[in-house]
Amino acid sequence: MSKGYIVCVYEQIKDEKKLKDYALKAREAVDTYGGKFLVRGGEKITTEGINFVRTVVIEFDSYKKAKEFFYSSEYQAAHEILKDIVVRHHQIIEGN
Repeated sequence: MSKGYIVCVYEQIKDEKKLKDYALKAREAVDTYGGKFLVRGGEKITTEGINFVRTVVIEFDSYKKAKEFFYSSEYQAAHEILKDIVVRHHQIIEGN
């Protein structure tokens, strides 16, 4: 069975405090659905394309579990906190 990943890159963060509020609530949902953070910010070098300000990668046991996490009421409650606070690109990806 293939793993599932959430990949999120932030172009802009307008309110760091709200981002922290979101992160606390989102982490609870990640834990509930068995996710594991592989990347959460950190030092980076942009070698091509847009210089995103933050990147997050979360691994789940399956693609199905990653989708369940994203569409869950637990995560959507966290997701709502970021409305109009960030500009980001968010993907659910099937991996190896």
